[in-house]
Amino acid sequence: MFTTRPTLQGTFGMVASTHWLASASAMAVLEDDGNAYDAAVAAAFVLHVAEPHLNGPGGDAPIIAAPRGEEPRVICGQGPAPEGASASSYRAMGLASVPGTGLLAAAVPGAFDAWMLLLRDYGTKRLDDVLRFAIHYAEHGVPVVENIAAAIAAVRERFEGEWHASAEIYLPGGEVPRPGDLLRNPMLAATWRRLLEESSGADRIGQIDRAREIWRAGFIGEAIVASMRVPATDSTGIAREGVIEPADLEAFGATVESPVTYRWRDWTVCKAGPWSQGPVFLQQLALLPEHLEHGTADYYHRLIEGTKLAMADREAWYGDAQPVPLDALLSDEYNEQRRALIDPGTASRELRPGSPEGREPRLVRHEGGVVGGAGIGEPTVAGDEGAKGDTCHVDVVDRWGNMVSATPSGGWLQSNPVMAGLGFPLGTRLQMAWLEEGLPNTLTPGRRPRTTLTPSLAMQGDEAVLAFGSPGGDSQDQWTFHTFLGIVLREPVRGGLDLQGAIDLPGWHGEGFPDSFYPHTMKPAGVTFESRVGDHVLDELRERGHDVTVGGPWSEGRVCAVSRDPRTGVLSAAANPRGMQGYAAGR
Repeated sequence: MFTTRPTLQGTFGMVASTHWLASASAMAVLEDDGNAYDAAVAAAFVLHVAEPHLNGPGGDAPIIAAPRGEEPRVICGQGPAPEGASASSYRAMGLASVPGTGLLAAAVPGAFDAWMLLLRDYGTKRLDDVLRFAIHYAEHGVPVVENIAAAIAAVRERFEGEWHASAEIYLPGGEVPRPGDLLRNPMLAATWRRLLEESSGADRIGQIDRAREIWRAGFIGEAIVASMRVPATDSTGIAREGVIEPADLEAFGATVESPVTYRWRDWTVCKAGPWSQGPVFLQQLALLPEHLEHGTADYYHRLIEGTKLAMADREAWYGDAQPVPLDALLSDEYNEQRRALIDPGTASRELRPGSPEGREPRLVRHEGGVVGGAGIGEPTVAGDEGAKGDTCHVDVVDRWGNMVSATPSGGWLQSNPVMAGLGFPLGTRLQMAWLEEGLPNTLTPGRRPRTTLTPSLAMQGDEAVLAFGSPGGDSQDQWTFHTFLGIVLREPVRGGLDLQGAIDLPGWHGEGFPDSFYPHTMKPAGVTFESRVGDHVLDELRERGHDVTVGGPWSEGRVCAVSRDPRTGVLSAAANPRGMQGYAAGR
């Protein structure tokens, strides 16, 4: 099989991310005797500069870390709802759902503290060692890619009329930067330089802890709280203040958790808990039939229908506001019953959550029903709404066998105003929570909104073998699932795992469940395929009742992956060619 690029192989270190500058910066850290965690942190802060329409330090970052010889751990960088954000208080404002943009949609920012915790507890470098790359690019500029220019153009009027700090950075000279122009963010560079200055004079651990405290209660925390008092127009067309207070910032700290796991064949897949959509991937595995021929119409039909069932369970059972019956959702007995619901010849047009432990599922009531349409949040790569935000991803494996997978997102330049004096905006993750009481994902103070962000790690025995992930909102655990099966079920081009070949496979995503982003639309039986899938497969799927949309030949997915062969120790990496930004690096 021909691939767009080779799967990189070597023994020193491998990185894959959604932007080449992040991959190159991470590789430079590995070359300087840093480990995988040092490298991932450096990449993350470069992504804030190189892909500001996709992520920022005021957003979110779930991370899976697998130190060689230790159990994998999840670092939760998904901040909770502030104390002033509840379903009842938002309904009292006349809202039926959390706005898709604006300050009311801002969760307590979690990304920065998660990266600091990873660096402190798993890394070896000082904070200035890993921040220097981001500072360099913020001061000297990054070449603008097409999607950054489109995102800025889509919100230009708001920048000029209201979000003046955003205009100062993203409309240099009063104009939308053109692809290839250098885009600088001296305000962000100054923030990081001041942070380093105020946290200096301590040992490595002390420096990082001081930086975390400055974020919570120092000049950064003070600026975040001050930004809440400056009303910003949200997706409802009304300018509102935010509700984050000093106590919200001071109370938050990224947490370390055990991953949720599922064993399939000789693989154990690790995901974040049901405050994310991560267990959807595991439910999809549990719903697979014993025999599956890769790439056939039946293969796609089974995957699409299994995804619908898993996503329906996500809608009914996942969240952080109530206990989630996860053991039951992943049990053999439950999934045998669910698998029987898949009609091999007909696409379902219903949202069908199950009844784990005999409990009756409950779905949120959508005003006016649920119809097809575009939301405000994460799109597919093929989406053309420039005001949408999306996500980034980074994977690293080092020569010692340490591995990390992270999916940072939120804090998009187009979703909230840049905070004066800081150079970055806050996120809008609260739009994923419901304003109906009594649901697992009800907007609840101190509880995390259910996020779509979902890094992945797969093991064989006690060895971490594969780290992978993708941007793409609800599509993340569809694109990565399809890629994982492409790695496991197909013969490799050369020895080891064929990462690039699997990433290059024709992609797809289903839409037969509510979008996690405002206004939470769905398209029953809807599924979009890349045109490379082939007319004979698409025609057969249409005959089974799937509402098939055909996208461009390279329009679905942005998967990245790294691996370590436990038999030989050979390291591999690959990145998605779609979007012309993702790259792997290594030797």
